[in-house]
Amino acid sequence: MELFDVYSLYDIEPVKGAGNRVYTEDGTEYLDLYGGHAVISVGHAHPRYVDAIAKQAAALGFYSNSVINSLQAKLAEKLGKASGYDDYALFLCNTGAEANENAMKLASFTTGRKKILAFGHAFHGRTSGAVAATDNPAIQAPFNKTDNVVFVPLNDNEAMKEALRKEEFAAAIVEGIQGVAGIHEPTADFMHALADECNATGTLLILDEIQSGYGRSGKFFAHQHFGVRPDIITCAKGIANGFPMGAVLIAPSIEAKKGMLGTTFGGNHLACAAAIAVLDIMEEENLVENAAKTGEHLIAELKKIPEITEVRGRGLMIGFEVDGFTGSELRKELLFGHHIFTGGAGKMTVRLLPALNLKKEDADIFLTELKKAIKK
Repeated sequence: MELFDVYSLYDIEPVKGAGNRVYTEDGTEYLDLYGGHAVISVGHAHPRYVDAIAKQAAALGFYSNSVINSLQAKLAEKLGKASGYDDYALFLCNTGAEANENAMKLASFTTGRKKILAFGHAFHGRTSGAVAATDNPAIQAPFNKTDNVVFVPLNDNEAMKEALRKEEFAAAIVEGIQGVAGIHEPTADFMHALADECNATGTLLILDEIQSGYGRSGKFFAHQHFGVRPDIITCAKGIANGFPMGAVLIAPSIEAKKGMLGTTFGGNHLACAAAIAVLDIMEEENLVENAAKTGEHLIAELKKIPEITEVRGRGLMIGFEVDGFTGSELRKELLFGHHIFTGGAGKMTVRLLPALNLKKEDADIFLTELKKAIKK
């Protein structure tokens, strides 16, 4: 049997990681500024993280959600405190797409409405409902296409208001920072207008913080830069540092009903142990503050490089474009010529999504090698 050929692969296989480095079998070292697509939040093979998973695996790896799992309650308490949403309820699942599926379904259950408002260039996942709310027809099968999702441009206040006033929506779903689109932020004015309009029309506001959450922007959630308070928040990626996990944070105004949501593997013992370790490490090592500080340094220095035409983002969620290079060309040069992993978005954008413990010294190594790559 062969693997289904869906990914374009670089001819490199990391087999070991430590902090912000990964290594191939022959010992070649790579600086990781991509974090496995914003997943590695506390660094590769952090000793405390490894120990937490190993101890839990030795005790109990899994049992179903038909019995009490006190690790889930412990995680909910820690996440509420860390995020500032301690009055919200927590539903645990396995992936970001699953989190968004459940968020939209919950909004529909709660409001009795069918439609979802989404925004231009949004990416919310590849499962049926999530991909229907993703603005990319190329990854929507005929089965996924529906009249229940309406798209308007991001940051277009008038189009957003017109849509919400024209018909009833269960929810509006928006990313804290658009990642796959190339690191594009909603404006503060747009976010406040959206929150106000949702409130006025009985539409629930879902903040997709799957890529932009968990400290990546320099606050726990990116929308906290704008001071809005959504009805539902989704997260995944950095929540468990590579162990598959997703979560839905649900406002106290939304009533839980038995059987409304469900999952087999969501919130399992190993995933919870991993996620609790992540929050402990983030707190003890001040990683949200580090993401803000190191990201500010990176963005400021990137803007000084003459060949860079645009820099976007916050914290350690950064996109930039370089004159004379496509994003893929520069990424390949950085990877094979300078042993640095970066990410891409679209044709031109290079994305930086490193672990939140990225040191200034490593950021400066990247900047030095980037300048060499551009000059080559």
